[in-house]
This record gives sequence, C-alpha cells and structure tokens, in this order.
Amino acid sequence: MMTTNDGLRLRSVTAEQILDSRGHPTLQVQVVTDDGASFSGSAPAGASTGDHEARELRDGGSDFGGRGVTNAVTLVADQVEPLLTGTKWVTLDDIDGALYRLDGTGRFAKIGANTAVAVSIACARAFAHQQRIPLHEWISDQLGTTPVMPVPHFNVVNGGAHAANGLAFQEFLVAPTGARDISDAVQMGAEIYAALEAELRSRFGSLGVGDEGGFAPDTDDENQVLDTIMRSIERAGLTPGLNVRLALDAAANSFYDGKYYRLHGRWRSADDLLARYVDLAANYPIWSIEDPFDESDRNAWHDIMDRLGDRVQILGDDIFVTDAARIRAGAKEEIANAALIKPNQIGTVTQTFEALRTAREVGFRTMISHRSGETLDTFIADLAVGAGTGQIKAGAPARGERVAKYNRLTRLHKLYPQLGYAQWWTD
Repeated sequence: MMTTNDGLRLRSVTAEQILDSRGHPTLQVQVVTDDGASFSGSAPAGASTGDHEARELRDGGSDFGGRGVTNAVTLVADQVEPLLTGTKWVTLDDIDGALYRLDGTGRFAKIGANTAVAVSIACARAFAHQQRIPLHEWISDQLGTTPVMPVPHFNVVNGGAHAANGLAFQEFLVAPTGARDISDAVQMGAEIYAALEAELRSRFGSLGVGDEGGFAPDTDDENQVLDTIMRSIERAGLTPGLNVRLALDAAANSFYDGKYYRLHGRWRSADDLLARYVDLAANYPIWSIEDPFDESDRNAWHDIMDRLGDRVQILGDDIFVTDAARIRAGAKEEIANAALIKPNQIGTVTQTFEALRTAREVGFRTMISHRSGETLDTFIADLAVGAGTGQIKAGAPARGERVAKYNRLTRLHKLYPQLGYAQWWTD
C-alpha cells in the first residue's frame, strides 16, 4: 500500500571521491534531510560498457590516469546542492528530472552519470526514510510489484575484459535455483566456490582472480571451465541442473572486430559462434546467455532467439543499457527475451524504474546487476527484492564489495522472513 508523502526537504548534498573495487576513483554522495537523517549513494563503474551508456564525468589529466572525479565533487557542491536544497520534493521523479534538466545533454555528458546515480540512490533512501518504510518496500510501491528474494547468480570464473587469461567469455555463473531460501542459496554459492578453488588449483596450480572475484584460470577453453564447475557443484554435494543451473555472460563485444568473433585464437563467423552456444546449451545445464553477440550484430541476436529462445534466457546488456526505449525496440525485433538492469548505465533510479516497467510490459525477464568496479553500496540488493525480478548477479561469493550485496539479501531475509524465494525456473 502506498504511504502518505508530505514531501522531502534536503538540508545538504555533499560528495567525496572514494576508491572502487578496482582501485579507481568514484563518487560517493551524502544527503541530509531536514530531520537530520543522513543517506548515501555511490557510483559503480563498468569495464565492459555499451556504446549507448550514459557518460561518466572524469577529470582527465595525469592523476589516477585521468579517472579522478574531483570535478564531479565540485559540481555537486556548486550546482547540485543549490538545486536540491531549499525545496520540497514530492517524488524521486521530481529530483531525477531536475538532475536531467540540469545536465541538458540527454546522456549525462555534462554532470556525469556517476554524479546522477549517486545522488539518485541517496535520495531514494531518503524518500524511503521519509515515508517510514524499508527501502525494498518503497521500491515495490513505486513499481507496483510484489517483493521477492532473487536467485543469486555467482560469477565464479572470470574471463574477457575482467581477467588476464585467454577466456573469451567474460563470466561463468552458478545459480542455486533449488535453494530453500536466500540464505541457503548463499551457502550453496560459497560451498561451490570453495570446491571450485580446490578443483582449479589441482588442475592449474596457482590461480588468479578477476575483477568480480571469480577465479581466472590460465585457459581459453570454456568446456574445460564448465566441466570443472560441474565437478565442483557435485563436490559441494549438489546436483547440476537440479539444485544449480549455469549461466554465461559472453560480453561478445569484447572479442568482435566488426565482422568476426575471436574464440580459441581463431576468427569465427556469427553462425559459428551460434553453433557453439547451441552445443554448450545442449551439453550443460545453461539457462541464461548474456550478450551472446555484439550489440551491433542484430541479425545474430535474432538467430539465437530462433534457436534457443524457447528454452534459454537470452539476456541483453550492452544492447539495451537499461534504456526503456531500447528494451521496447528489442522486444519488437524479437532479439532477446530478457534485459540486464544496471542503474548507472542510464543515470537515475527513476530511469531504472522506467526500464523495469517497460521490460514487464513487453514480457521480458530482468536481472539486476552490479558492475566490475563496485563499492560497498548495497542498493541493488534492495532493488532486486523490491522490483521482484527474481534474479541478481553481484559477482563471486567473495570480496567485500560483492558479498556486501549477498549479506544484505540474507539480512533482509532475517528481517522480513515472509519474503519468498523466486520460483521463476518452474514457470
């Protein structure tokens, strides 16, 4: 039920430069309400990014290799704080709309999507506080959804732009679809991860770790990786395809040259790559494939939907970039059946809500996602629960910035045990 909203007044809006999980600067924003309550939001950053993503504001120059955000900190002080303080805001849409107009470029090229998303997340928390309801419940009210605990998709092996190895595919994920609840799911993920480490060390010796906490074995063979993951699931006392399913994020734009895809040291056609996906889906319990082709290779997307779309989630990330209009167009073209949702891709929480509503309208599933450059901010955990998406990926069940999201989910489960665990795989 919607709660009464008497409006939100902000006493201050401040920002500071912090480091993300890759050691790069990012922005953290803090808002203080008239009653003295303080709320923060921080901006993640991606390594594998779509051409149509909203733009970050970076300093350039020599400090931090040009990645500093001190200009964004100054912008918040000089422009955002005067804009947002001294006014009563009735909805987050009003605040996000004011940020959008302040920017004026349509893609946050002036104030930066990192500025916009950090301010927007902090203000979303402030609105939930002002209405005296938990954040996930406030999100549910905005979207008209039923909150549900999502199935976590743990990124246990990294490749592509996330790791210094030969794997073309960027992420190999395990999804504990057969868990009793989110706590059981997190335990499954952690036990598979531990078993996988033992399996990989016995095969490869020393092990690297990728940006998102997954292991980065020295191989370019996805079959070898998938076979090892299958053994690790069994070693953890679970059954592949029953307790646990697999997912891939190919991030194919990272190994595409405009015409061909480079896999195993050879350039291959889109038809060759499609045949590879069909073979993998036939031999492993893979239920979802993200970004199987470059965002510009739309005929190949249509082809994979024809071949696998009736039994595999074809998940668009770079091709949709959390943009409602692009999601609607993709549904019309029948090039995917699901959309990845990353708030910083589009710039504000309000625009993220619009993407979620549109995906629901066109019959797409949605998965909430982190970025490779993450912070300890747990907003996306509440977003996944409140939006009722049934799916989230936040990296491996390791590293503080990743487990912060999973720990937030288990905390919500303890506080609100009535929240059920998603059952989408039985549809």
